[in-house]
Amino acid sequence: MNETRARLFLPFAILIAILAVSTASIFIRYAQSDGAPSLVIAALRLTFASLILTPLALTKHRDEIKRFTQTEMLLGAGSGIFLAVHFATWITSLEYTSVASSVVFVATGPLWVALLSPMLLKEHLARMAVIGLALSIVGGAIIGLSDACTWTGGFTCPALGDILQGRAAWGNFLALAGAWAVTGYLIIGRKLRAGMSLVPYIFLVYGMASIALIVIMFLSGNTPFGYAPKTYGWILLLAVLPQLVGHSTYNWALKYLPAALVAVTTLGEPIGSAVLAFFLLNETPAVTTIIGGVLILAGIYLASRSK
Repeated sequence: MNETRARLFLPFAILIAILAVSTASIFIRYAQSDGAPSLVIAALRLTFASLILTPLALTKHRDEIKRFTQTEMLLGAGSGIFLAVHFATWITSLEYTSVASSVVFVATGPLWVALLSPMLLKEHLARMAVIGLALSIVGGAIIGLSDACTWTGGFTCPALGDILQGRAAWGNFLALAGAWAVTGYLIIGRKLRAGMSLVPYIFLVYGMASIALIVIMFLSGNTPFGYAPKTYGWILLLAVLPQLVGHSTYNWALKYLPAALVAVTTLGEPIGSAVLAFFLLNETPAVTTIIGGVLILAGIYLASRSK
């Protein structure tokens, strides 16, 4: 696909990516309800995705893979490790802190991408894109806090001290580490995708991420065996839709869009998840979730309209 056609297709592709990635929380919840630990789900998610990619990568893209330079191999492996660390730290953070706090900290990923892109990628955001980024991050924070804050004639939220001390502090740090890791994943992806086809790139990155997560899984004392067939079915869907369709579309977009803009669009995931949860799990989104979603969409619109 030439660049002109690709740019015309970008809005539709980003929408597909958001919808696909939004199914992740649904499939993860189903797999967890069947007894699968979160780290096992993450490891098998990347392993299944890598195995599905292998025949295509080795038959259609073998020559390009053979031409990988040592630098490309190291950077691709680094991107995969960043992706593995993102999943491992963010998932583990949920054992120590609330879902709300975890989402708030991990949603700062686009901010770190925007701060580092001028130095590492020579990509500077226009003022409108910065405003869009700020709106999206505020919207993500509101959605993250929607489970923790209540409305009784006014918003009542947890004290800041409860967020910054004890076990919660460790969990929040892990979630923040997840944001830093996804920053590395996107910045390296932006650099490599300029000269590397999509399938060879994601084959290298997902493969490295799966190896790293398998090691983390076994070190944590978990095993990938002994679960019900239905559990593996949910994880397989997790590998196909959120990973191979969602993440791969984001990686495809990295060839044509600044890393910071791609990072901003990933904040659309909570909106898609809320819509799917409404239809599949009968969960009605809170007013704060709707407000946060509107801000995220407005931020994505402003950022995408920027030059």
